Amino acid sequence: MQEPKKRVELFLDSGAFSAWSQGKEINIDEYIQFIKDHKDVIDVYANLDVIGDPIATWNNQTYMEKAGLHPLPVYHYGEDIKWLKQLLKGNYDYISLGGMVPISTPNLIHWLDHLFKNYLCDDKGMPIVKVHGFGLTSLQLMLRYPWWSVDSTSWVVTGRMGSIYIPKYKNGKWIYDEDSWKIVVSNRSPATKEAGKHINTMSPNEKKILISYITEKGYALGKSEYKIVKHDYELQENERFTEKKPTDKKADREVEVIVEKGVSNVYQLRDEMNIIYFLDLEASMPKWPWAFKTDEIQKGFF
Repeated sequence: MQEPKKRVELFLDSGAFSAWSQGKEINIDEYIQFIKDHKDVIDVYANLDVIGDPIATWNNQTYMEKAGLHPLPVYHYGEDIKWLKQLLKGNYDYISLGGMVPISTPNLIHWLDHLFKNYLCDDKGMPIVKVHGFGLTSLQLMLRYPWWSVDSTSWVVTGRMGSIYIPKYKNGKWIYDEDSWKIVVSNRSPATKEAGKHINTMSPNEKKILISYITEKGYALGKSEYKIVKHDYELQENERFTEKKPTDKKADREVEVIVEKGVSNVYQLRDEMNIIYFLDLEASMPKWPWAFKTDEIQKGFF
């Protein structure tokens, strides 16, 4: 009998940041009902926070709790520290930090150093609560603080823009505690003709290392051929137009023929490789909890 596959753990973000950036609102009752309807598959769900309004955020937290839920509370960059203190006094064992996406890394270091040193860790630097970082996959920030979890859409955006993450390579080993390469591999990227910008314009030695990582993870670079066809051409299997339909309906069009599927011509495979990179990065990090090294904090922050 085949062993059942382990279920993927699901973390539900309320979508508050996207709604805020688009000037839209999310109905909290609909959000609550969605969670209840899918409670068997959702492992963690965030509070419906209101960016720029800590009172409304807290009201939503208590409203959801009165509805029988246990949402992950959110404290935002720039809010009065009293709101974080309130969460810590509330006996929450898992909280989150948000509002960090548009903030520069130096300013985030300034803010996060203060929080982890004075509120989120004990005098030995050990975390006193699990902390999630919304919109945070900066390697520098991930390695600096003892997060329980982090998230962002960078893995999928990177793949859709034609690139994959590849760890640095030193002395025969892949290195995950340094910033990775972000290599353009898509055949359709404008970078294909820029020296040092695309995998095909790298030096032979660099390309050899990059290809070895791709193949080691069970993938291929892929191969495509191109042809010009008439406007009424019907696509065959493994073919696609390289551009949107032209305004001139009788104009010739370019078709990509996928000879071998790989990260250069299938974005889903780039997505998979980027997921693998972050899983490997996670596996390389210290097992939680680990100490925030307060002795390494930059001077002059607080």
